[in-house]
Amino acid sequence: MMSLLRLPAHLAALLMLALTPSAAFAQTAQGDDPITNALRWMQNILLGPVATSLAVMAVAGVGFMMLTGRMNWRYGGTVIVGVFIIFGAPRLVASISGL
Repeated sequence: MMSLLRLPAHLAALLMLALTPSAAFAQTAQGDDPITNALRWMQNILLGPVATSLAVMAVAGVGFMMLTGRMNWRYGGTVIVGVFIIFGAPRLVASISGL
């Protein structure tokens, strides 16, 4: 009988928890918080022109070493797949999230 009396209090607490995140997400919509700025900086580093030129040189180097028979094919494939994952990450995330 004691648990029946406490049921409305639990429902009110659950309702408050369900409504709280919408206000928290509205505060960070501007993107001025330091975590968002740090993540955008990291994204610019990973996908910017310097990273693109390094990835092109890495793939070219791996391809040349594979052609001359001086590299393990598995390691070369890992490097190439890693580059595709890094540069395909924004499109992959967008397709998963449905944007």
